[in-house]
Amino acid sequence: MKIRRCAVLYLESREELSIDWRAVLAGSSALAASTHWVALAPHLDQELKVSADELAALGGASQTVWRARAEAEQQYGADCIARLLELGLLVSDEAPHTAVRERDETLRATHWRPLSALAHTFGRWREVSSETGMEAPSFQALLERFGEPPPPTMELPAQGALKLPPAGGGRLDEQLLQRYTGRNFDLQASVPLDVAARLLHRAFGAQEVRKVGPHAEVLKKTSPSGGGLHPIEAFVLAQRVDGVAPGLYHYHPIAHELRPLRQLDSEQAAAMARAILADQRWLADAPLQVLLVGRTERSFWKYRNHQKAYRALALDAGHLSQTFYLLASEAGMPAFVTAAINDADIEQMLGLDHLRHAVVAVCGCGPAREGERAMVELRYGETDAI
Repeated sequence: MKIRRCAVLYLESREELSIDWRAVLAGSSALAASTHWVALAPHLDQELKVSADELAALGGASQTVWRARAEAEQQYGADCIARLLELGLLVSDEAPHTAVRERDETLRATHWRPLSALAHTFGRWREVSSETGMEAPSFQALLERFGEPPPPTMELPAQGALKLPPAGGGRLDEQLLQRYTGRNFDLQASVPLDVAARLLHRAFGAQEVRKVGPHAEVLKKTSPSGGGLHPIEAFVLAQRVDGVAPGLYHYHPIAHELRPLRQLDSEQAAAMARAILADQRWLADAPLQVLLVGRTERSFWKYRNHQKAYRALALDAGHLSQTFYLLASEAGMPAFVTAAINDADIEQMLGLDHLRHAVVAVCGCGPAREGERAMVELRYGETDAI
């Protein structure tokens, strides 16, 4: 049997503080610190505590070159190597560790930049809700807790500044100035099918398909995309869309159709929205929601192990969400976009692999309830307040 280290591995020193009562009684410092090492490996999707001996063995293993297991055992001990294989931090070319090796090979084949793979994997949420840690403090509560925030703009020296003329009117003004984040959606209202169709097609649909090779195509959309690859897929959770049964769908950007993934009743759709949006009730009531999922395998096909590739993927989602906002405003509806989502749970719902797909954000829209707009508050994950 041959072994090697997994493709991406980071080791972090963690410190735990405790009160040393013996020291307190002796008149010394009350705090005692203990340190341990934690291994972070994206293909495993969990944190693993490792010992000093295991740390040394991992440091001595190559992530590329296979080595005889017996040779490693002779140097670091059979028990140490066996545990690292069991954890999946070392991979082997034989059973019974085939599943771990396949996950490691998936990560290698997707061409992630290691730091981006780490941030993506360990920045995902599971089962976060108002009961398990989802916070939504008002701006006033944030002021009381943290004090004044940094100023809203940089104040650089004004000497020699050029005063610009007033901004002239334009065709986009109505949508730009009417656009706002909705938090009081009408539970009795629905989105007309023709409105949903226009919104999906103009925001996420292919306006043109261009062949760039015998079996390669790129899409022309209304928003820009890193490398012209348009790796963001739109999955639709329909709660109240006229002519569309409640459920989860994939929007096909070329065929311009909703392809059903899971049928739901109204209560199930509402519960799924709450689960997806980490219990953000003020957003979950929107009748139409769109899950923005980046296909890393498409983006990283061009940007292999690239420092900016993951950032470009997030920017793509941002471009699409703003286009979505403006189209919703055109239709007379408020919209929202949020990154405060249970992305790991969404992956499970959609049957996605987090190494090949990155759930980036969720946006939604729908008619607002009658009356004044909900009081504006800055909430975690949201990128716009008004």
